[in-house]
Amino acid sequence: MSHDHTTSGHDALHAGQEGHAPSTLRGYLTGFVLSVILTAIPFWLVMDGVLADSGATALTILLIGAAQMVVHMVYFLHMSPRSEGGWTLLALIFTLIIVAIALAGSLWVMYHLNINMMPGHLHDMSSM
Repeated sequence: MSHDHTTSGHDALHAGQEGHAPSTLRGYLTGFVLSVILTAIPFWLVMDGVLADSGATALTILLIGAAQMVVHMVYFLHMSPRSEGGWTLLALIFTLIIVAIALAGSLWVMYHLNINMMPGHLHDMSSM
């Protein structure tokens, strides 16, 4: 009984077990083109002043930045629900939850420190 242990058969077997999408030139070029487009759009928005409201421009840039992170994770890091049995996606979700808790907690603490810090000090300054 002979087993075929060629490199291509071995790699294909392990790629199927791990669930990674195969790395192809076409996939990398697609990711590169999407990244360039998602970088050029915010540059165009700011340089040409397309949106009159600066808040809307900032929100649009943040949303495009989030889309660009997804493009990088999918096309360059090959992150999908199938990769590594779903553990990479689960680790990403856990990381995002921890970051959200840390940011929300920090903002909450800073807000309350600002409100409660030296409350009588404002009244003394207004009489000057």
